[in-house]
Amino acid sequence: MTSVWSDPAGLPIGDSGAVITVGTFDGVHRGHHDVLARLVALAAETDRPSLVVTFEPHPLEVVRPSAAPPLLTLHVEKLEMFAQCGVAYVAVLPFTPTLALYEAEQFVDAVLLERFRVAELLVGHDHGFGRGRLGDIDVLKALGASRGFGVTVLPPVHDADGRAISSTAIRTAILLGDLQTAAAGLGRPYSLAGTVIRGDQRGRLIGYPTLNLQPPPTRKLLPPDGVYAVRVQTPQGPFGGMLNLGPRPTFGDASRRIETHVFDATHDWYGAPIRLDLIARLRDTRSFTGIDALRAQLVLDEAAARDTLQRLATAASAGPLS
Repeated sequence: MTSVWSDPAGLPIGDSGAVITVGTFDGVHRGHHDVLARLVALAAETDRPSLVVTFEPHPLEVVRPSAAPPLLTLHVEKLEMFAQCGVAYVAVLPFTPTLALYEAEQFVDAVLLERFRVAELLVGHDHGFGRGRLGDIDVLKALGASRGFGVTVLPPVHDADGRAISSTAIRTAILLGDLQTAAAGLGRPYSLAGTVIRGDQRGRLIGYPTLNLQPPPTRKLLPPDGVYAVRVQTPQGPFGGMLNLGPRPTFGDASRRIETHVFDATHDWYGAPIRLDLIARLRDTRSFTGIDALRAQLVLDEAAARDTLQRLATAASAGPLS
């Protein structure tokens, strides 16, 4: 079980030190999973605890807010994924203007050594740290040699086209509505999570009742408005569904909503936590001439969503060698 510590001084790390990796880990994508798997393995080999040191908020929100990217994973989502990777501890450092001014040597001495007793450090090939990210891999290796801790630099993980997997590339795919490419980089479907709230129940009147999800924090990246095939993860298990993300122009409603019609389920989920796994984008949002035209389109959307979910489920069960 992963333990999350907001007071890093209280981490139960013995004299032998810890095996550590450091980063923002937005998305916790396949490249990050490779780092975390190697972290856990090295910790087991050396009989030391594994520790992820991460930051909240994203450093760019402090250093250069105008350049801060929208987030693939909110803080709580990121912690859940760390737990699934089997790391022993996660230390969350508040990223403050003071921390942003730490030189590379100061960060290593005051944070990694004094507070966390680093014995082995694993980092990605493009890791940068300290003020202005001037602490590159060469600086880190030199500091490790002089301070007595090991530094392992891990190569990138590549996609099927040979490109290095990165949070930036995944964000670009999501912004284009290319959920298959995003899922390939993440190692899972991109998702939205929240609590079910009451809507205006218009969907019931046309035969397509919906779950209305509380809007996520504004820092969470949303794909383009449109209709999507989704898997709905509920307290009663997973269901297929179709999501309308965006306005409802047929009803003159310009507000951006997250409304999902769940297939083959009638449970009352008001107030329940729900996660939407976005599988495929089906079409743009558009206005219809009336309720009958909208209902006719929803029939087509449902058929397309069911077909997409079934086809992808069949392909996944067949395995990579089919």
